[in-house]
Amino acid sequence: MAKKGDWVRIHTVVLKAEERTGKIPEDTKACDLEMWTKGFLLGDAEIGDEVEVETAVGRIEKGTLIEVNPYYTHSYGKFVPELVQIDKQLREIMGGEK
Repeated sequence: MAKKGDWVRIHTVVLKAEERTGKIPEDTKACDLEMWTKGFLLGDAEIGDEVEVETAVGRIEKGTLIEVNPYYTHSYGKFVPELVQIDKQLREIMGGEK
C-alpha cells in the first residue's frame, strides 16, 4: 500500500498510436506515446490504481501507479572482456602505462 506523500512513479498513455501525427516514422507511428512521471502521491493507493501525483516542480499529473520509491537501475551494461584488450593495445600505441 502506498501512502499519501510517498515518492512514486506513474505511467500514462499520452496519445494512442492511432492518434499520432502522420509526420513521424512508421515504426514510431505504430506505438503509443507514453509518459512515466515521478511525484508525491496525493492519496493512499495500491499498485495499478489510477492516481494523482504532484511533481517536484508542482505540476499535478494523473496516471497508473507503477512503483513506490523508484530508483535508477541503469548501468553501462555487462563486462566486455574485449575492452580490456583494446585498452591495453591503445595504451601501448599511445606510449602510456601498461
